[in-house]
Amino acid sequence: MTQHDVAIIGGGIAGLMSAWYLAREGGRVVLFEAGDFGAAASGANAGSLHLQIQYPEFVKYGEDWARTYAPTLRILQASLAMWQSLGDEVGEDIDVKLGGGIVVAHDAAQMRLIEEKAKIEATVGIETHILNRFELRRKAPYLSEDALGGGFCAGEGKANPLRVTPAIVRAAGAAGATLYRETPVFDLSGKAGKFSIETPRGTFRADKVINTAGAKAADVAAMLGMKIELSGFPLQVSVTEPIAPLIPHLVYSAAGKLSLKQATNGGCIIGGGWAAHQRDNGNLATNPTNFTGNMAVAAGVVPQIANARTIRSWTAWVNGTPDWRPILGEAPNSSGFCLALFPWVGFSAGPMTARLISELVLGRHLTIPLDGISVLAD
Repeated sequence: MTQHDVAIIGGGIAGLMSAWYLAREGGRVVLFEAGDFGAAASGANAGSLHLQIQYPEFVKYGEDWARTYAPTLRILQASLAMWQSLGDEVGEDIDVKLGGGIVVAHDAAQMRLIEEKAKIEATVGIETHILNRFELRRKAPYLSEDALGGGFCAGEGKANPLRVTPAIVRAAGAAGATLYRETPVFDLSGKAGKFSIETPRGTFRADKVINTAGAKAADVAAMLGMKIELSGFPLQVSVTEPIAPLIPHLVYSAAGKLSLKQATNGGCIIGGGWAAHQRDNGNLATNPTNFTGNMAVAAGVVPQIANARTIRSWTAWVNGTPDWRPILGEAPNSSGFCLALFPWVGFSAGPMTARLISELVLGRHLTIPLDGISVLAD
């Protein structure tokens, strides 16, 4: 039976990129994915590359929460820099474009909150430019005329999840990682140097294990008696028919949940955290009420969206934590068992999340210290 240096449980972007990085360093790496690679949040998300503190959460949880969360933005900032060169590294076009993100305000109270949010972002080096009505119109003439102003963060943008995941799968495989799809982990036991992983393909041994199982990560952690505050949330995204080039930015609304961008083919991808419907059998389906609400918010910000026909909606499980902070590092009472979980915006943070957990596994200096960021470093 082959003894692997590292076993990775979960084939989303963080898991696949960790497998790629570690295999490039000569590690014997095996990865297990219960379904297909990127079939959950990493492949089914809207492709947004986030950097700002999310406006709805800033309103919901307040300034004290935002100050505690703000150091986490350093991982997102470093990760977005990695996204810029990722296509060249994998040798494929993954459609990364960082045109900037705009939070649109429709009244004075919303503007004040955007300004306060920007001040907190600035404390960790994230620059969000405050735009008045006229500056906003010059930068984004496609927005509704009743937009009062907004906050513009130049570092944000988009990537194409349908291109990203296959490209990383190919890169990790070429580097020597063994990747198994349709291979759920039934049981995990042992300790550093002697982990045993039970799967339909048999029993595997590994010196270290990385949990990148996303919405199912709590179940994996429980196999070793560890409880983590993480749950899966069913979300939905929609796309319109292609329209003429209109929206070069990632667009948010202070009037309601929204993440809006235009893909290279002209389709407008519309999401923002609206819940999908979970059927009795556990499968997900589009929630018609939330679909209508999401489209209404989008049309209220970009009126031309109202004339575009929606051609597809899809759903996915996304992992989330109550405080939005990452669970990143080695488990405190289980040597060799590491977790790489970046809630809610894990696609954006994927490259740096993978780099940090790979550095930790290899015993190297961390590019970004995790104190004050990961709940495991408290």
